[in-house]
Amino acid sequence: MTMIRLVHVHKLYKQGRNEITALAGVSLDIPKGEFAAIAGPSGSGKSTLLHLMAGLDRPTQGEVLVDGRIISQMPDDEVTLFRRTKIGFIFQFFNLLPTLTAAENVMLPLVVDGQPRAKAAARATALLERVGLTAREGHLPEELSGGEMQRLAVARALVFSPPILLADEPTGNLDSKTGTGILQLIRQINREEGCTVVIVTHNQEAAGYSDRVIYLKDGMIEKGGS
Repeated sequence: MTMIRLVHVHKLYKQGRNEITALAGVSLDIPKGEFAAIAGPSGSGKSTLLHLMAGLDRPTQGEVLVDGRIISQMPDDEVTLFRRTKIGFIFQFFNLLPTLTAAENVMLPLVVDGQPRAKAAARATALLERVGLTAREGHLPEELSGGEMQRLAVARALVFSPPILLADEPTGNLDSKTGTGILQLIRQINREEGCTVVIVTHNQEAAGYSDRVIYLKDGMIEKGGS
């Protein structure tokens, strides 16, 4: 079963009077349960591709399908609701709320979704244990190390048990040892929970954790596509 499909996707950006081509006709299938890495030089379109998969951006041309739904044609409010439960997104710079504790950062999406606070708190506690942060539950992000903040970001991304986990340079701001721990955690989640994982990375070691490496160059798939 195909979980993510891109069909002849183009993405153009305006920069003053110039038009920048980020993606130039990308077609790609990501099967359910696969761990795929998107690699390539800076400016090759890696993050753009990931953002299109997440519904955070829309293609200029072509279609993006996630779990059989054409998200590239959904209204903004519909794609937001779809993304909330179907896609967990891990940002390179964590995107944690500095005034909330670790537990509150994980709980927040559930509270916004209207779930009872006690249920949200129990879910947050379970996820923080899952990523090895039980002892940091009441700490603010500024009191955590870089690796702990990224583990917290992983926990938050898993709060709705999404079938898809997307990560943009998840080890980009971490030292090699800490980064390895994050990659092992993501790989473990992929294997144990069967979720489809796509990461963007410059790091060959990070790409080595994946089932397949998709190389982009100049907005096109150079190798590893399907």
